Amino acid sequence: LTYNTPRRNHSLIMDSIKSSLLIVGLLLLHGITMSSGLSTISRRRYLQWQTGGCIATATTTALSNPSVAQAANLKSRTEGYAVQHTEREWAYILSGAQYNILRKGGTERQKSSILNTYTTENVGSYVCAGCNTPLFTSADKFSSGTGWPSFSTALQGVEEEELDPIRATLDGKEVRCATCGGHLGDLFNDGWIYRGTSAAKTGKRYCIDGAALIFKPEDGSEDVFGDLPPPNRVIKYEQSMYRGA
Repeated sequence: LTYNTPRRNHSLIMDSIKSSLLIVGLLLLHGITMSSGLSTISRRRYLQWQTGGCIATATTTALSNPSVAQAANLKSRTEGYAVQHTEREWAYILSGAQYNILRKGGTERQKSSILNTYTTENVGSYVCAGCNTPLFTSADKFSSGTGWPSFSTALQGVEEEELDPIRATLDGKEVRCATCGGHLGDLFNDGWIYRGTSAAKTGKRYCIDGAALIFKPEDGSEDVFGDLPPPNRVIKYEQSMYRGA
């Protein structure tokens, strides 16, 4: 597609973009983080809305190739992975929340997982709810204030979407279980915002859906499933539309 934009309008657009990006830079400099309150919208879109990244994405879409800014990872969640099941089998193996996230790439509501309340004091490892592959350790967990379990680094069991650095910085990139292909969440390069945490050192924030994880305590006590709500809180999950798949 070719866009014939008058020079004057193009200049106004560019001036608006520059001003908006300047505001974004100032907000990031002051350590603005995501607030809670939204429930079912895309985590990537929420981050863009909060930080202004949507402006940059819109710019890429309007002034260059409209298809370049697509955030969806089109890679199969089955082909090439060691652990494979049919969708019907996954639907019976996993709970509704687990299936929606791991197999359909959904996003859980903020602060809806019990694992969001866990800290480094809860010593143990976080494994994939679909295949038990170790993904994260408690030593790398930090409080991001986003409402989703966050980690500063990942184990080898985590697969990162292949994106160019610019798109990865503006839009984040998907992370999956490298063993079964299950969607886990997103990786953002804004770890430096979280001063005093391990993320400030790595520059990374793995924003993970708790329901995709199972916490295995180091002391051998009972596993904690991330699709459980925090203590004294009831989360009314919608019934999975995929149960009859």
